[in-house]
Parts: sequence; structure tokens; C-alpha cells
Amino acid sequence: MTGKHFSYIPLFFASLLLMAACTKNKDYSVPTPKNELQNDCIKRSLGPNIVGLNIEFAYAIAIPASKGKLVSAQVVASIPGLQIKAGDLPNSATYLQDSSFYTNGSGVDVPVGVGTRSVTKEGVNVTTFTKDTNAVTLRYFYRIPEEARGKTVKFTFSATSSNGETVTYEMGPYTIAKMDMKLNLIPTNNDKCYLSIADMALYNATEAAANPGKIDLVYLYRSLSVQFGHALVAPAAPKDYLPGVTLPANVNRDTKLSKAWNVQDFHLAGLKYGTTFVDDPDFEKLDMSTSPDFALGLKEEAGVWVETGDGKYRAYIFINKVDNTGQSARISIKRYTLK
Repeated sequence: MTGKHFSYIPLFFASLLLMAACTKNKDYSVPTPKNELQNDCIKRSLGPNIVGLNIEFAYAIAIPASKGKLVSAQVVASIPGLQIKAGDLPNSATYLQDSSFYTNGSGVDVPVGVGTRSVTKEGVNVTTFTKDTNAVTLRYFYRIPEEARGKTVKFTFSATSSNGETVTYEMGPYTIAKMDMKLNLIPTNNDKCYLSIADMALYNATEAAANPGKIDLVYLYRSLSVQFGHALVAPAAPKDYLPGVTLPANVNRDTKLSKAWNVQDFHLAGLKYGTTFVDDPDFEKLDMSTSPDFALGLKEEAGVWVETGDGKYRAYIFINKVDNTGQSARISIKRYTLK
């Protein structure tokens, strides 16, 4: 798992504060600001970069008022980001935001429109400034496309000013994760209880009988005198771990499971803040050679590591919620393809 801390201080202001702090050192003097167009950039998003999610940046540009004003800004991605399609929400694709932000006294980021909605052409996102401005911080959202899976992507930010100056800033390369993710599946006892890791989908008995080679786990809830509760069990597990279950024909795969505590993955848990992420290397180093084929007594905010019987997939299943009355659960999955 990986984790980082993020500081959201406007870039130029951060630089100025750092300069001021350093004045306590007698050997240091505050440098003279450059009398020209300047830029800087930080990556805002944390954790592994997953296909379908955003990588987010804050791009800051400034020029002294006596030298001119900002004209345009653009970003070029080495692999073009996902573009909007008919019916998509406006913010569901790659774009450079047309607003700059400041943080008010309550700590709320307030947008101020400074330009046109970015135009995307051949992998280039361009914003043209419509207001006379000398300093902005724009946000750039790169929606990771399928073409980038398992590869690296880098970005070239650039800006121009009315006096003809141009600046550029390179970011990356960043590795795009191989794994997939599926959120908020609802397994139900004796109904949608057959889970396929290959499809990251749930089936009922009829559907499972039609796809026996895809069924890796059975979800069941049992209120017994011994601990059982909410469970995930391989179809090939001993019948004692599948009480009252009549498996569909040919549903017989064996799957290894290992319960995990305190792995509240930020993506799967749906937390507002968090620094814990399940990433590709976690699946690669996992050793499940001695793991059992059942996991009983599952609790909310716990998880289960999984390896399919054919050795093709490893997965981490996070338990978002359990419902004893409804005899169901809500789960989210990260899946890594081994071969």
C-alpha cells in the first residue's frame, strides 16, 4: 500500500513563504523575482493511477503586469486522455479548467472564471484567457484511457503571454496501474450470490449454471451458533463451509482467500480522505500458497485477498457494508491480472 500527504498551498505563495523563512539564515538572501513569464505545477491526486479515474494537476502561471497579460495555456499528454462522448457529463473527460481558484476565510476553494472552456484537439487541451489577468492557477484533469494501462504517461504544460513569451513545464512520467476496479456490488444470500472475479460481477443460480467456468466464490450469510455470519467461500470448499447451498452444475472452482484488517483502500472505501491504497505491487508480492478456500465472519471495513484457482487473477475485496436483516452486503473490488 502507498500513501502520501498533500499540501494545497498556491504554488507561488508557497515559494514566497519559503523564501521568507530562509531569511533567518544570514548566508541567504531573498532572490529577486524574475521579471518575465513564469510557471510551476504540482500533481494533486494521490495513489495509483487507475484506468477510468483522473490524474489531477494544478498549473500556475504569472507575469508582471508591466510585461503584459496571459493569453493562453495548454497541456499535451503523451497518451491522449479520455475524451467526452455523446451523453457524458461535461466533467467526465480530460480537460483544462477555465477557472482560477482562491481559498476564502472558511477554507473553501472559490472559482473565478478567467477563460474559455478548454478545447481538445489531437491530444492537446487549450484554454484561451478571456479576462485581463497576470496570475492564475488552472486545474487539469486527465481521465486515464484504456490505451494507457500498464504504460507510462507524461505531460507538457505551456503558456503564452501578450508580449510573445512562452514557458513550458514537464510533469511525469507516471505509471498507469494494470489493475481494474469495480465498486458497490450487492451480493444477496441465496440469490445474487455467485461472484466472478474474471467479470467482477454477480450471478444468480441460473446465470451461474450458464457460466460455471467464471464462478470463483459464493457469498452466503448464516446465523449459526458458531461464528459464520457473512462469508465468501470457494465452490470447491468442504460442504461444511457451504451449509444449505446446492451448487449449480459444474460450479466447482477452488479459490484461495486471506482475510485482511485495517486495509481501508481509499478508492474502494469511498472515503473523503485517506492515505491507504492497494496498488499493483501489493498483488505481485502476495503469497497465498497456504491460504484456505473460505473466509467466514466478514465485517464492515475489513477485506479479503483472493487468488483464483486458475492463477489468472488476484483481487482485493473490501467489505463496505453488511446487512444482517437483509442478508446481504456491499463490496468493492480491485483486480490484478497475473497472466
